[in-house]
Amino acid sequence: MFETGLLARKRILITGGGSGLGAAMGRRFAELGAELIICGRRLELLEETAAKFRSEFGAKASTARCDIRDGAAVEAMMDLIWQDAPIDILVNNAAATFIAQSEHLSFRAADAILAPTLHGTMYCTLAAGRRWIEGKHKGVVLSILSTSTITGRAFTVPSSMAKTAVLAMTRSLAVEWGPKGIRTVAIAPGAFPTPGATGQLRPEGRSESWAHRNPLGRPGEHSELANLASFLISDQAGYINGEMVVQDGGMHLRSSGAEDLLQWTDEQWENQRAARAKT
Repeated sequence: MFETGLLARKRILITGGGSGLGAAMGRRFAELGAELIICGRRLELLEETAAKFRSEFGAKASTARCDIRDGAAVEAMMDLIWQDAPIDILVNNAAATFIAQSEHLSFRAADAILAPTLHGTMYCTLAAGRRWIEGKHKGVVLSILSTSTITGRAFTVPSSMAKTAVLAMTRSLAVEWGPKGIRTVAIAPGAFPTPGATGQLRPEGRSESWAHRNPLGRPGEHSELANLASFLISDQAGYINGEMVVQDGGMHLRSSGAEDLLQWTDEQWENQRAARAKT
């Protein structure tokens, strides 16, 4: 689909890059010639993923163990990365979510979602942007959001709030940082099943046909999202700034994706809370 070397000489940091959509994007970026730094909390998983990128594509791929919920840890990570060279692209992929009745959310549960999804994304963006501006270095920030930024979404209120706030950040910084050569863009994916997200958002008792309810009748392929991300961060998309591209097969035009939960019984919700408490 893309010319060989589309992302050659691009140094890319991906948060939550060890698995799921982060790893899928990283794989495509490596295939297109990028140098990768993948960030997360589980070093063993990160090293395993980076090793695959190196062996499959001969890519330069390194890891950075970091809890992005900790602003000081983010600054330390960025200092370490910049000792070698600036990054050219930041991909804000790390996030957290689970379904819950909002009235039963404790402040700790809400913070467990807001901390990585909103605060961590902001910490990483500001840390990269500050260094780009100080060094007069052009950059791109790509944030992975959600169609809840358009429709809202019942039973994942902290996640919907956080993703909507990141969209506001994307649009605001497009204006503030655009003159400095920094683009901010976003993707709102629909159903792209991953083990982590499916376990939190599609527990036992929810309809198995959820991913086939969009107008195209199927879930998204990870390669489709990775290709869109590759385009948006490339120089070929150099005139796209402050935009969120929806990639959900048209599902947000039909449903927010949470309507089935309105039919759940108190017993089903109690079972869900008990299951989450165990994990």
